[in-house]
Amino acid sequence: MTSSPREIPIRQADGSSTDLNAYAGKVLLIVNVASKCGFTPQYDGLEALYRNYRDRGFTVLGFPANEFAGQEPGTDAEIQDFCRLTYGVEFPVFAKIAVKGPDQDPLYRWLTGAMPDAVFKPGSDLVKRLAAHGQASGKGEVMWNFEKFLVGRDGRVVGRFGSDVAPQDDILVNAIEAALAA
Repeated sequence: MTSSPREIPIRQADGSSTDLNAYAGKVLLIVNVASKCGFTPQYDGLEALYRNYRDRGFTVLGFPANEFAGQEPGTDAEIQDFCRLTYGVEFPVFAKIAVKGPDQDPLYRWLTGAMPDAVFKPGSDLVKRLAAHGQASGKGEVMWNFEKFLVGRDGRVVGRFGSDVAPQDDILVNAIEAALAA
């Protein structure tokens, strides 16, 4: 058992282990990603955020997950190649994990426990559409690919954004700016 969320083990795509201590003092945007999702083009926006803010102490951490319609079927090596070659991703993309359910990774157990509800794009019908496809979420569960958790420099979760909140949306950009200024 870890004494701090920063000590939760995280498996890198090469199989080695790290934890959030490696990112201490940074603002983090933690995102469950998938290669075959309608939201996959968000990789471009996530990379743009990373490049725009990395010199100010910000990073994006991508965690591939395959719980949603099998939209991340690849191996860790295939996912790395896809991200790098298709979207020019330079931010860290880790090994595939479970972001919900009985095998939920401890990182996502901590994230969803710390911030049970996501903010969705105003006027969005995403939650209704997901519920119609059997993806109704229990309290705290990740609902779909590309849900985003914003973690402040102090290691506290300060925001959670639904899949339909694109990386360039003001609601997310303003939250990142505020976290960087804190």
